Amino acid sequence: MPSYEPVDLSAACNAGVKVLGGEPGDVPLGRVDLRGLPFLIGPEPPSAERCFLLPDAPVSVAIGRLARRVIVAHRLLEPGAPAGHAVGQTVAEYAFHLAGGEVVVAPIRERFEIQVVPTEWGRLPFLAVTDTSDRNLPRFEGRWDEAGVRLTEHALGWPARYYLWCWENPHPERPVEQLEFIPRGRRFVVAGITTSDLDEHPFVCTPARPVRLVAKDGRDGVLDIDVDRGVATYPQPLPGEDDRAGWGATEGPSAYASIAALPSATVAVRQGDTELGRMRWGDVERDGRADAGQVLLELAEGGRNWVHVRVVDDATGRPVPCRVHFRSAEGIPYQPHGHHNHVTQNLGSWHYDVGGDVRLGQRSYAYIDGTCQGWLPRGDVVVDVARGFEYEPLRQTVRIEPGQRDLTLRIGRVADMASEGWWSGDSHVHFLSTPGAQLEQRGEDLRVVNVLQTQWGALFTNTEDFSGRPSVVDGGGYVTYVGQENRQHALGHMVLWDLKEPVMPWCSDGPDEAELGGALDVTLSDWADRTHAQGGTVVAAHFPNPNGEPAVLVATGRADAVEMLAHSDDAMLEYYRYLNSGYRLRSSVARTRCRAPYRSACIARTRGWTRSSATRPGAGRCGPVVRSFPAGRW
Repeated sequence: MPSYEPVDLSAACNAGVKVLGGEPGDVPLGRVDLRGLPFLIGPEPPSAERCFLLPDAPVSVAIGRLARRVIVAHRLLEPGAPAGHAVGQTVAEYAFHLAGGEVVVAPIRERFEIQVVPTEWGRLPFLAVTDTSDRNLPRFEGRWDEAGVRLTEHALGWPARYYLWCWENPHPERPVEQLEFIPRGRRFVVAGITTSDLDEHPFVCTPARPVRLVAKDGRDGVLDIDVDRGVATYPQPLPGEDDRAGWGATEGPSAYASIAALPSATVAVRQGDTELGRMRWGDVERDGRADAGQVLLELAEGGRNWVHVRVVDDATGRPVPCRVHFRSAEGIPYQPHGHHNHVTQNLGSWHYDVGGDVRLGQRSYAYIDGTCQGWLPRGDVVVDVARGFEYEPLRQTVRIEPGQRDLTLRIGRVADMASEGWWSGDSHVHFLSTPGAQLEQRGEDLRVVNVLQTQWGALFTNTEDFSGRPSVVDGGGYVTYVGQENRQHALGHMVLWDLKEPVMPWCSDGPDEAELGGALDVTLSDWADRTHAQGGTVVAAHFPNPNGEPAVLVATGRADAVEMLAHSDDAMLEYYRYLNSGYRLRSSVARTRCRAPYRSACIARTRGWTRSSATRPGAGRCGPVVRSFPAGRW
């Protein structure tokens, strides 16, 4: 006897697919799986003319079997009047006739056991589920108009045609002889019935559990998981081993996902069209692992606690902004609530707001103000904490005990350049809001950050952030200034600081900076002159490329400094060519940190230190203090 067995309703069917407003071929008939459960809709072979039961008087359907639970696929054809305001109104009564003569009657009420399809958002029934499972959105492709919603990663299983309602037999040892449908004035249809002899609820009621996946042949590539009676997240790669606390990791040989499923569910792991193995979820939960074909699947969590975390400065004992990463002993990330385990779901997109997160290799970090909270697994948890270059990165294994709700971590400063009159800065930031930049700069102990509005074809970024004045936090200790990067694909790019008003147009002469078909409306020299006219600073961006007009900017004194995205041989040789020719250029950059390679990256940034013009950091100046450091200082 199968665990779920459909009931043949064909003798009682009296309506066709047109009652649902469809045409033949629109509605699946015959043997159909709904949420992984088998139903028989209409007779076999299928008939579109007589496939549903639409009771207009009491009618009975023979069951004749032991059944712990009976699952009915049904739908209301019209809502109560006024529409949507008949919550709790009885639509019908379902009378379950048990062996021995007892009858158990269940009321079928709108918004509880049954509802119309389609229904308005927010009006799903309370005691029934939709006929489709929640699902992952397409992982690597999709429609342009769904690009934003793709970031949610998952979608609700909206009703396609029916709702599934489960009745639990109060006497599971007694067979159900028949099920009587008694209408109470409202039109509804019954599409199918299935019974269960398993001691499990047919709809998943337990939370997802993380699992670790290991392809036994060591194969590389993206894995996928299919669950017939449940759901699974995308498998994501787990980082490999690393030796640098707080600074990322390469991709490792295994992956992980989260699965929520019935014990009777089948979990299949595949790579493309190749199935690597399948297993029963109940066996995985019982044994903690399953070895199936070419893949090993292991449960990776024995419980979790909601933990409040404080990261404090070892010297002061006060919470300190920083960058954190939490993971289980198996490497599965447990980032603070509100942050991503995988920035942009590990896709290579470069312009989405990722909410105070950064990915270094295959490890994502969350920027926090010194406090955070979220789920942590019980047992050993590996913690990475970093804060720029002046704090010792922390890697610590902590033990989360059952019932533990608090965790305190300590990090220590190893240098204090600001106290010596040197301020660190980030000269080139895109795609972060001003508050987001402030969170991240404090988390990296960067005293000055320049967020740059610019144009990328039809995309304009940070337009709303420009104010023409600095934004100061922590009593003047940290300064965020919104400027511009003006760009021309052949002549060059330039960073504009200290702007009191925008210098437009931001980009010129067509893709991939300006709009399609754009003309060369302005030169870099003109942008530089308008910047200097308002007391601003001009920096040749990611020197020396694009290498067109920067030579003019240097020769005419329009470039106040050059910015090196990385210390490449080309950049250094070009820089010293100008120095050797007598041009006293300042370099605005000492080091570089990128979220991914520039051009295909999330954010490209440059970081350096400069001597403050004041006698102490922050004194007497609120502009972007970080301008340059003397050539040869390093």
